[in-house]
Amino acid sequence: MKGYKSENIRNVALVGHGGCGKTTFLEAALLATGVINRLGKVEDGNTVSDYDKMEIEKGYSISTSLVPVEYNKVKINFVDTPGFFDFVGEVNSALRAVEAAAIIVDASAGIQVGTEKAWNSCKQFGVPKFFLINKTDKENVDVDTTIEELKDKFGTSVVTLDDKDALTEAIAETDEELMEKFFSGEEFTDEEFNKGLSRGIGAGDIVPVLACSAVTGEGVKEALEQFIALVPKASDHEAYAAKNDADEDIEVAVDPSGKPAAFVFKTIADPFLGKISLAKVISGTLKAGQEIYNARAEKAEKLGAMFFMRGKTQEEAPVVEAGDIVAIAKLQFTKTGDTLCEKANIIKFEPVQFPSPSLYIAVEPAKKGDDEKVGTGLHKLMEEDPSFVLERNVETHQTLLGGQGEIQLNIITAKLKDKFGVDVVSVPQKIAYRETIKGTSDVQGKHKKQSGGAGQYGDVHIRFSPAQEDFEFSEELFGGAIPKNYVPAVEKGLRESMEKGPLAGCKVVNIKAVLYDGSYHDVDSNEMAFKIAASLAFKKGIAEAKPCLLEPVMKLEIVVPDDYMGDVMGDMNKRRGKILGMEPLAGGGQKLMAEAPQAELFDYAIVLRSMTQARGSFTMEFERYEEVPAQIAQKIIAEHQAEQEANK
Repeated sequence: MKGYKSENIRNVALVGHGGCGKTTFLEAALLATGVINRLGKVEDGNTVSDYDKMEIEKGYSISTSLVPVEYNKVKINFVDTPGFFDFVGEVNSALRAVEAAAIIVDASAGIQVGTEKAWNSCKQFGVPKFFLINKTDKENVDVDTTIEELKDKFGTSVVTLDDKDALTEAIAETDEELMEKFFSGEEFTDEEFNKGLSRGIGAGDIVPVLACSAVTGEGVKEALEQFIALVPKASDHEAYAAKNDADEDIEVAVDPSGKPAAFVFKTIADPFLGKISLAKVISGTLKAGQEIYNARAEKAEKLGAMFFMRGKTQEEAPVVEAGDIVAIAKLQFTKTGDTLCEKANIIKFEPVQFPSPSLYIAVEPAKKGDDEKVGTGLHKLMEEDPSFVLERNVETHQTLLGGQGEIQLNIITAKLKDKFGVDVVSVPQKIAYRETIKGTSDVQGKHKKQSGGAGQYGDVHIRFSPAQEDFEFSEELFGGAIPKNYVPAVEKGLRESMEKGPLAGCKVVNIKAVLYDGSYHDVDSNEMAFKIAASLAFKKGIAEAKPCLLEPVMKLEIVVPDDYMGDVMGDMNKRRGKILGMEPLAGGGQKLMAEAPQAELFDYAIVLRSMTQARGSFTMEFERYEEVPAQIAQKIIAEHQAEQEANK
């Protein structure tokens, strides 16, 4: 696979619903161009694109792969993406490396949720779109009906290339002069037609529909020919937005003679080669052995082994020109989303946007003492999939994995075992409850200990009341009741006691403590004695001041199609949630603003997906703490006490 000039390169992402035949289409394209001599099957685990051990086991794509197809002296770099919604991060990164996307549609299933999501992702990133209707060989398939469904759902921009009237009208809308010509009944010249078609596709105003059967090979070569003719050339991509070293907005043109600049859109953890970075060369050329600069890490990198990948096969790439996609092995500091450039000409392209996690699970090592191995393994997996997050909750002391859904999180834990030999188990997620008081109290804390030699003596009188701040402390001592140098020890004793409240062992907040009296002993008093006296006062004072339990309340923004509004609102009420408002969305559907206790939301990502057939989505963030209803609080306190007894 030789290097190609920019004008002979097309970069196309394959997107669509899981099982629509993206990987099989690539097999058919490789068979049609003589690269392979028989069609591999996803279910047999022998396709070029799905080569990862776990993909073969699962029978579906879980990671983006690169499969170039060479045809008629043009190289089409197909970037094959997973269809499951959990892997939307893979789709987002792939769309940053291409000039167009082919949304594959299963002719027997028609428009599916993944079709809609792929369309929305392309719109979000401004990527020109094609529809490729696949599986036309299946029984009872009516391609014309599917085309009509696509037009009804996605609008008049969807056209077939043999519908000259619709094409002419769509082309007329791309240019005012052509519009005038169209309305006056004049025909377009071939040059005007082709130029208008290219402009319309590039702007997303024209979405061509192609059809094929990957299994029989019918229409596959024709689809490749149309991609070559109609996908914007790599060299025709509009200038890329970037920042310079002074953080000023600049534009970088796709120019082989320009200064070298490349964008890393994907990282692969290869068991033999180590880390592989997939990079789209935006400007200039990259050469093996060249020194390049990582703008984010502010470190120089050596371009060692560079190669073109086709699935897992690799072919040396000594020189790679702007517009092409290349794999670079063993870059030391480089991560997904980084820019590689000259140190004298620093450029930063915008990093890949990954969605916020919607599902968290708590995990712990299956074997004691494996904490470090788990952490190391997960951080390495994050290089490959930056769309999941790893968090340590300092209050509950749990390790949390966050991602887009169960499938993604299960794959991560399976890879952890497979690649790093360390197993984790999922455990119930704990809530960071808090404790506070609603009333006031006035108590004495006295610590007196006499054992042989020097004793210990500390005596404090403290008033407790609710406060706006986490902790307010003051003293109103008079007449030398307690020497001033013991006051800090009293405050320290109270602060330390606040880490574990008397109800359920949770952090105590919003407390005001006033030290107003006490006594001391010339010999036996010391800082430790007053710290202990303060902690005794704390326990007694909180218990007498109407203590209560607080829970975290989350703010949610839920995007829901109109058909599912009733179900989603009803479900939110069952979760002790409140709908605060709603606003209609431009493309249809509603955005609901809601609040609900965190304790009721651990499974929300799974339930919302099921309830809305994966069409609903949400974001969530912490809002405030609120008192736990008495019945629920009693249960939490009882569970804590039972745990304390069991640990004695």
